[in-house]
Amino acid sequence: MAAPVSPTTGWNVLHLFCGVTPLADGTAVVAAVKGLEADGHQVVPVALLGHKGDVCLLALGPDLWRLRRFQTEVEAAGLSVVDSYVSLTEVSEYAQGMPEERKRPRLYPELPPEGKPAFCFYPMSKRRGAEHNWYELPYEERERMMMGHGRSGRTFAGRVLQLITGSTGLDDFEWGVTLFAVHPDDLKECVYTMRYDEASARFAEFGPFVTGVVGTLEEVLAAVGVSA
Repeated sequence: MAAPVSPTTGWNVLHLFCGVTPLADGTAVVAAVKGLEADGHQVVPVALLGHKGDVCLLALGPDLWRLRRFQTEVEAAGLSVVDSYVSLTEVSEYAQGMPEERKRPRLYPELPPEGKPAFCFYPMSKRRGAEHNWYELPYEERERMMMGHGRSGRTFAGRVLQLITGSTGLDDFEWGVTLFAVHPDDLKECVYTMRYDEASARFAEFGPFVTGVVGTLEEVLAAVGVSA
């Protein structure tokens, strides 16, 4: 076995967005998920809505090699990976001074959160345009805007859990945003409200949104017509 490839701090994060093929084998999918979990990783199964896929398997943990094997096992079980996102858990550069007990849930989250089945994922970056370029701003100005952005997010505490993962140099955007909520309209209100923050209104660029429902693996497979 190859030596594990792990971040210095935090975990690797892999969103697999899958379609169901005629060869889909629910028993093999369950075996792949249980095997990854037995190796110290987490998997969040999501039944997707719309045309962008049938199932999301959000997998996170310490070893990139193990996540690659999991992807291979999922495809061998008859789920076709139609899209994906690779990122790392992180603590923002603007939050380095927070207590360790608040950093840990960001670096090593326990997922999925209880009582929040509504799910969405989207990637985002900060703008580098001729008029608005985030990376030309002084640190103090960026920090001020991000503090305001964080205050808006905290107004949704208890209703929405936000998992912000870093993907600069790893995928097409700079961050992946995964939201878990009590109700679907909590997702809508959270994203809508936070777009009015200066950091988002002037500098945010968003990728496509994927929406679904978090359940047990058996519930998710049943929803997409695969027997476990």
